[in-house]
Amino acid sequence: QVQLVESGGGSVQTGGSLRLSCAVSGYTVSSNALAMAWFRHAPGKEREGVAAIYTGDGSISYLDSVEGRFAISQNKAKTTIYLQMNSLKPEDTAMYYCAARVGWFRRPLTASLYDYWGQGTQVTVSS
Repeated sequence: QVQLVESGGGSVQTGGSLRLSCAVSGYTVSSNALAMAWFRHAPGKEREGVAAIYTGDGSISYLDSVEGRFAISQNKAKTTIYLQMNSLKPEDTAMYYCAARVGWFRRPLTASLYDYWGQGTQVTVSS
């Protein structure tokens, strides 16, 4: 059973930075590669995909509003993904979730297509 554990959330002021991590376990790296993504959910808003990466070939996809500010990456062992968040804004405040599924696919920021989810980590940006 694939398990995802997020860490790295916190509170920062506008313009600050945070780095989120998501460690995956219960999965054999040598088997099919995973699509892994970060989603966020703020109160009163729809859950939205922020960034996704395919551990197979490193393909990446970003939400338009974070491109250029956020960067998704993976470690060499392909067991952890990161979300470096720079120039944070109050509207980035949300619970951030890591998600995974086997294989890459069109529209990788679509939440319903992911099978595995972490518990979430809170990001709060104050003005």
